[in-house]
Formats: sequence, structure tokens, C-alpha cells
Amino acid sequence: MNLEQFYQGPLVVDIAIGFITLEALLLWAFHKFTERGLALADCMLTILSGAFLMLALRCALTPEGWPGMALCLVAAGIAHGADLRSRWRNKA
Repeated sequence: MNLEQFYQGPLVVDIAIGFITLEALLLWAFHKFTERGLALADCMLTILSGAFLMLALRCALTPEGWPGMALCLVAAGIAHGADLRSRWRNKA
């Protein structure tokens, strides 16, 4: 597999999803053990929105993946809307 094939395939997205998962675990652990930084609950909707977008991209890079892509895009939109709503309420 050359670099062009790597970036055109779903493996690169799997790696990105792995980094998103690792980031969430590190945020959770840092906050749990130090009581500093972001609580996972405060950024979970943002993380979910990004993860669903990555899953939609992964579906788009696979044959016959459009139904999963559509579902993931809807889920990302819902998570993003819920995130905006919670932030808006916290400002008011």
C-alpha cells in the first residue's frame, strides 16, 4: 500500500477515530485524577459530533456505504445541535 492508497482508504479514518477515542480517554483520566481540565461531560457532545463525522467519512470511503454515511451525518447534526443548545443555555 502506497501513501496515496492509504489516504484514499478507510484505514486513515480508523486511525483518526482511534485518536478521538484516545483524546476522550485522556481528558477523562486527567480530570478524574487531577480534578483540573475539562470534564468529559462538558465536551462529550463535541467529541461525539466529530466522531460521527469521521464515521460518515469512513462509510463514504467504502463501497455501498451511503446508508451508514447518511445515518452518521444525521447523528453528527443532532450531537452538534445538542451541543449548541447546551452552550446557549449556559450563557443565558
